[in-house]
Amino acid sequence: MASRFTLYVVLAMLLGIVVGAVCHQGITDPATLQALGGYFSIATDAFLRLIKMIIAPLVFSTLCVGIAHMGDFGRLGRVGLRTLGWFVFASLISLLLGILMVTLLAPGAALALPLPAGESASAVATSGLTLRDFVLHLVPRSVIEAMANNEILQIVVFSVFFGVGLAALGERVRQLVALVEQLAQVMLKVTGYVMLAAPVAVFAAIAAVVTTQGLQILLTYGRFIGGFYLSLATLWAVLFGLGFLILGRRVTTLAGLIREPVLLAFSTASSEAAYPKTLEQLERFGVRERTASFVLPLGYSFNLDGSMMYCTFATLFIAQAYGISLTFGQQLSMLLLLMVTSKGMAGVPRASLVVIAATLAHFHIPEAGLVLILAVDQFLDMGRSATNVVGNSIATAVVAAWERELGPAGGEPGARPRD
Repeated sequence: MASRFTLYVVLAMLLGIVVGAVCHQGITDPATLQALGGYFSIATDAFLRLIKMIIAPLVFSTLCVGIAHMGDFGRLGRVGLRTLGWFVFASLISLLLGILMVTLLAPGAALALPLPAGESASAVATSGLTLRDFVLHLVPRSVIEAMANNEILQIVVFSVFFGVGLAALGERVRQLVALVEQLAQVMLKVTGYVMLAAPVAVFAAIAAVVTTQGLQILLTYGRFIGGFYLSLATLWAVLFGLGFLILGRRVTTLAGLIREPVLLAFSTASSEAAYPKTLEQLERFGVRERTASFVLPLGYSFNLDGSMMYCTFATLFIAQAYGISLTFGQQLSMLLLLMVTSKGMAGVPRASLVVIAATLAHFHIPEAGLVLILAVDQFLDMGRSATNVVGNSIATAVVAAWERELGPAGGEPGARPRD
């Protein structure tokens, strides 16, 4: 069944490319192409709405159960510190590698595109992101509001507090823990139903982009797209290499198991779409439920490796396009700024554009340069979303190995002891 799902998604991608190319070649009116692309996008948007519908209760229930099953607070603190330590380390690697690769490849150095008009500079908000904004955004004014707006970072904060409360009360709330656990099982079952529509959504997403942009957009921005995907491939090699140091040869088993969620994230350009499947496959890999349910939701707020690499790569690409050189000190400052402002993007499509816009403003790089990457952002979003899934999967497996909570692979999710 697993391999069949992968086959359906791949076929849907290929069919989307063919249909999109035929539509783009056969229709010459730009307005008609935009309208047709909009019709294709209906299926994708509906699918992503279904995913967003289940993400809040799924993150809440799995994270609360994971914390409640941790046992003592000493262990909870140890796992939390190890998790955040890996996230910071992986973030630094992603940001540094992005700076290094864009500097070596210089994809924007020879770009000869005209500057857009000032009034059409960007459709993305460019207000600066400050430390105050980030800290205040961490804390939800209302958990209902956070869930209604799908604010993953705020849901994670509330879930951590709620889970700690459950763990502190122990046996007195045993029935409530069981109820939350049952909620998680129900949401996973609902996820299975939602995933049946994934191939249709994949077809529609690819067809919409190719219909409106055409295949030639890939040639126009070939150096930028190729350079970024080469950088992502390098990041994958580094992450799997680090995983090998801790997991040994089992890292190849992990790579095979996460193939489906990675492909789903790639084809829909959304890490969120792959969250439920990633959680399931990590449990199949042998990660205990309490560890996977704790580390993975945190990763979706604090460990978006692909998105962080894109922030440095795209920002410096725009600077190169305008012939702007940044000093080593400025690049170091950019790295530290993005370590903070990139947190909480939670894999939402195009959320990284807001972070890039704020970074451009901070370093006085023309914000109009954002237009240079908007046309191909969908193709780039596919790669960085898939990388986010890879990074979080490796992080979860590594933390499980450190905690000696990594059992044999091949079991059914939930089949192993939970405490």
